[in-house]
Amino acid sequence: MSRTDRLFHLMQALRNLPPPATADMLARETSVSVRTIYRDIDSLRALGAVIDGEAGFGFTLIEDATLPPLGFVPEEIEALVVGLREVMEVGDPSLANAAQSALSKLRARLPQGQAHRLEHAVLYAKRFERPPPPGIDAGALRQATWDEESVHFDYSDAYGKRTERQVDPLSIVFMQSSHCLLAWCHLRQDYRAFRLDRMSNMRRTGASFRPRRVTMLREFHTRLRAQKFPSANPGL
Repeated sequence: MSRTDRLFHLMQALRNLPPPATADMLARETSVSVRTIYRDIDSLRALGAVIDGEAGFGFTLIEDATLPPLGFVPEEIEALVVGLREVMEVGDPSLANAAQSALSKLRARLPQGQAHRLEHAVLYAKRFERPPPPGIDAGALRQATWDEESVHFDYSDAYGKRTERQVDPLSIVFMQSSHCLLAWCHLRQDYRAFRLDRMSNMRRTGASFRPRRVTMLREFHTRLRAQKFPSANPGL
């Protein structure tokens, strides 16, 4: 195995193993000696990878954005292309633009052969009917979700009935033909899904529900799988 391939596999192991990954774990994962792991960790750090930890404790990959590209296998390139192009087709305007920008950056940083494969990928994503545009700033909603801060908005159901809602936003998903916010609704005291195109006048409340988002979202998904989930309004 070449040194470049070895470093690539070590990076993948650092991404995939639960942190902190010990040298023994990394050695088993990459089929090299512990001494080689220590040497390769130093090499990755010299290349720009931010790797926290030390011998006897374990290592955690903090970031690797400054590293030169080490390459993707063909299926990974196809997966990246179809994923980003799907976002360009169904994402809200700011997210679609971000996907276009990410695809351009990826193309520019890949080796020539792989850039050609990305440019002429076999897989493609195309939607002939675009989802309805959101009635609120979807980027602001995403940020509030990341910040685990409650939001307030007006909502219209399928019959035009309007209500005011304060919710704890958990996730935004693309369901069938529209974007939906999965949230805990303070009005109903239960989990609900809200279509973004039926939301308006959204504002952040300043009320934090940190650090419960991940736990709440896990419970929401459990209910969805068990089909015990009531939609936000009739006709969602």
